Amino acid sequence: MSKKDKSDKDKGEKKNKGGKKKDAGTAGVPLTVLVTQLARTLRTRLSHNLADSGLYAGQDGVMQLLGEEDGITPGALAQRLGVKAPTMTRTIGRMEAQGFVMRRADDKDARLTKVYLTEEGRNSIERIASAADDCERVATKGLSGKEVKALARLLVTVEENLRGDPEKR
Repeated sequence: MSKKDKSDKDKGEKKNKGGKKKDAGTAGVPLTVLVTQLARTLRTRLSHNLADSGLYAGQDGVMQLLGEEDGITPGALAQRLGVKAPTMTRTIGRMEAQGFVMRRADDKDARLTKVYLTEEGRNSIERIASAADDCERVATKGLSGKEVKALARLLVTVEENLRGDPEKR
């Protein structure tokens, strides 16, 4: 390898005292800060992409779950999306007022209320998928398919670790 090739390969990388390479932009930044900032930036980008459809942050997840399985209780929606029940109740109320979902009693047990997509809600599913795809395309620009899969696998592992048994932490 020529000196120029080695120089080009090492651009943007610095070495720590032990001679190992490290990323110039993340040196000393805690993982929690990086992940939190990534989540905020990703959510902001997705919100901008969804703005034309009239949806707000967090509503896309409700719509996607109902698109896969229509007729879910608010409690089950909250659990699957990792939010508290009162937050889900407010979200459903807003979405109902917007015309995306409706609530009605369960056919088998009238004590249960389930949430269903309206026709307008069903028509929005494709726009949500398109907005999410665009966001993911921009976020992973410059990464290979293999790197994207590895990143996804690592993020799932981190989430599982954080959700796991408190005794094992």
